[in-house]
Amino acid sequence: MLGVEYFIGDLESATATVLERVRSGRGGYSCLCGVHGIVTAQHSDALMGALRGAWLNFPDGAPVAWLMRRMGAGHARRVAGPDLMPRVIAAGQDAGLRHYLYGSTPEVLERLEERLLERFPRAIIAGRMSPPFRELSGEEHDRIAAEISASGADVVWVGLGLPKQDEWLRRNAAGIAPAVGLGVGAAFDFLSETKPRAPDGARDAGLEWLHRLITEPRRLARRYAVTNTEFLARAGTAIAGRYGRAAVRRLGSRARAREASR
Repeated sequence: MLGVEYFIGDLESATATVLERVRSGRGGYSCLCGVHGIVTAQHSDALMGALRGAWLNFPDGAPVAWLMRRMGAGHARRVAGPDLMPRVIAAGQDAGLRHYLYGSTPEVLERLEERLLERFPRAIIAGRMSPPFRELSGEEHDRIAAEISASGADVVWVGLGLPKQDEWLRRNAAGIAPAVGLGVGAAFDFLSETKPRAPDGARDAGLEWLHRLITEPRRLARRYAVTNTEFLARAGTAIAGRYGRAAVRRLGSRARAREASR
């Protein structure tokens, strides 16, 4: 969809899919990509390359899942990072899965680990790292990937924000293998409770984006104005194209049927 292949399913099947990938030992990475991500990728070769190089992309946005359903993927549902991450951690406790937290600030990471262990006492946090807020050198990338690999992590949760986390995963997937990397963005802030998440009702109605806009207007107002508008335009074009082609096929079938009946 719009040049990106997405997982089709619900949160439960997404969790099972991630766990199966971890058990396979094949490594790889997954991007959780909503409206901002898929629109940004239309203008960024680096981000589009990261999305196309991913083992799997999850639709982290109700509008994306809605468009997928309109385009024929009837079982597509939103799979958000703050929902997927705790479910994978919970389900991985019996198997002793080891998790690594990469991104954000030291303070957020400390609170995140505390909250996760409060909720999931048998979870194993193999390590955590807050990288510098600047471009990393090749040597730094290699050193960080080696440190993560040495922790024995099975899953690496990356919270750098889009597109930085997706491009980081593409560059370092081989270095952290066989761990599976997942870019979950704002999940670190919500699960650490350093930022409030939208109420359940707003999320169920597909309005989490509106709650985020109200709570962070300076940071998100322009982004949403630009990306949401472009997404709607591209979605309209995609839907019109799909139904237009379907109409042409129906007309062609009717014409052939009339010819055959003469």
